[in-house]
Order: sequence, then structure tokens, then C-alpha cells
Amino acid sequence: MIDLTSARQNNATSPDRLTSSEFEHIEYGDDYISTGDDLPVRDKIKAVMNEIRTVLYGKDLQICYALCCIIGRGHLLMDDVPGVGKTTLATLMAKVLGLGSQRIQFTSDLLPSDITGVSVYDEENKRFKFIAGPVFTQVLIADEINRTTAKTQSALLEAMAEFRVTTEGMSRDLPVPFFVVATQNPDNQIGTFPLPESQMDRFLMRISMGYPDASSEIKLLRGEMNFKARLAGAAEILSTPEVLELQRMADDVSIADSIVEYIHRLLTYTRESSHIFSYGISPRGGLALIQAVKAWAILEGRDYVEPDDVQALIYPVWSHRFVSVDGSMTQTELISHLLESVPVVV
Repeated sequence: MIDLTSARQNNATSPDRLTSSEFEHIEYGDDYISTGDDLPVRDKIKAVMNEIRTVLYGKDLQICYALCCIIGRGHLLMDDVPGVGKTTLATLMAKVLGLGSQRIQFTSDLLPSDITGVSVYDEENKRFKFIAGPVFTQVLIADEINRTTAKTQSALLEAMAEFRVTTEGMSRDLPVPFFVVATQNPDNQIGTFPLPESQMDRFLMRISMGYPDASSEIKLLRGEMNFKARLAGAAEILSTPEVLELQRMADDVSIADSIVEYIHRLLTYTRESSHIFSYGISPRGGLALIQAVKAWAILEGRDYVEPDDVQALIYPVWSHRFVSVDGSMTQTELISHLLESVPVVV
């Protein structure tokens, strides 16, 4: 079971209304869809969770969000101070899910072509040859993305939105699935360039890792948790076809009209409350929430969405999409106000 009280203490940005899955005690029907091999989905998801837990202790909620993000075909932004395990989680996700990955360390002198690739002249064949950049992978780990300029940050926009890259007039498709896991440091740290709103909006979720709990950190300080060795020894639980099947299953999750109408009321409230929200949530934000709740239902072992799923996912999906007009309310307070103001049933 995920201890939400502990999870919220370790993730200060989580609102009071967050809920999560009890992976150890989920009840599945006998006809629950299998990924096609010996283990049904429920056991695959539990195996993925358990394998990641061998390296990252006390981060069940963040692991759930990361899994939900990739099953929902979205990109993940992890916003926190350096050294709390953001890159470790990204690397672990790629390895345990059996996906290829590339890591880019973003710096102030990084160029867009360092991400997308460049054409070089081949003297032997007397023609230009395209050298693919690291973006041509399944999981792109964009480490400290806000330490490079907006021009270089924007090199990812087309890749994140269209799953392709256009260079020198030619479009090239990216591998499937394609998933960006970006980390960023607090904006008040030296040498950071804030991500523009258009870039932030491409991320399905934004989460915070938070500091480890006391017992885990003491073990780490004592040298009892050699996470680098554990990371190197992490097992591959899924494969690319199985990840794609989970994504397809999420697409097929049913969502009742009443829940869609509830999400629309939430959208409308942010747009009509200009005295509170600096700007309203866009249709893309509404679609992102639907993507996320469908994937969350898969993690919960259901083929349908419940209203509680909306309240469980609204913070990580919407918190980076608006701010208060006068800065008097935090994003957690804005989400809480939104949920309290909009009834689930009318």
C-alpha cells in the first residue's frame, strides 16, 4: 500500500486531495486483459513497481505518476533541487520498461542541433549525411532542461508534440514510444532560464521528488543503499511491445459523459475566474487530464474512469498550466480552491 501521509510529507507540492493506488491489494476481474505473455497486467505493473522500489525508497507516488505518464503517452517534468533522485528515476523507468534511452545534460552553450542532429559532408560518397541527435530514442532524459536557453529548449517542441523532428527541410519520425523525462532546478538558482509557457504545456505532468524520508536517508548516509550498483543491476521487466499494449489499453478505457462534463466545468471555472487565475486552462490541458485519468485507471486495475481519478491527477497535470493573478495563492491552493468550488455532480 502507498502511505499517502508519508508521500505528501516527502512531496511538499502535493495537495491534500491527492489519492493513489494500493498496488498490493488491487482486485482484478478474472477477464482482465493480459499483455500477451505469462503474466497479466496486474502482475506486470506490480513487478515494475517493485523493481523500481529496490533503488528508490519511499517514492511510490512519484513512481506511480511516472508510470501513468508514459502509459498516457505524455511527457514528464520533474521540478526539484539537485540531488534528490530525478535523473535516477528517469533512468530506472527506461531500463525497467525495456526502452532505449539517451541522456542530454543541458548547459548554456548547448545548441538545437546538439539535440536534433546535423548533416555533415561525406567526402567518400560526395554527399551530405544526416547524423541523428540524441532525440532519436524512446526515452529522452533532458537533464536540467532549464540550464539552457529558450532557443535550445524549443528544439524539443516539435518532437514532444508531433513525435517527429524536422531538420533542413526534412521530417523524420521518432521511435515509438517516445517519452521525454525532463528535470529542472528551481528558477531562483544561478544559471537557469525559465521554460516558456508553451514548452511547459507540452508536459503531461509536473511532479516533485522531495527529500527522502529519515530512515531511507540514514541508510544512504551509512552506505547501506548503494543506489548506483542497484541501478546497474535493475532488471528489465517489460518490453517495447508490452509498453505499447499498455498505451493501447489506456486509449480503450471508458470515461462516462458525466466525468467529461465535470472536467469541462473545471476548465470553465478557470477561464471565468479571471480574478483568481491569470489565464484559464486550454483544451489541450483538458485533453491531457483525460489522457492521465485513463492511464491511472489502468494502474488501478480498471477499464473505466472514476471521479476520484480526476482529483488524484488534477494537481500534477494542471499545476504547471496556470498561476494566480496577484501571486497570493500557491498552485496547491489554486487546485484546492478549484476542486472545492466546482461540484462533481450538478
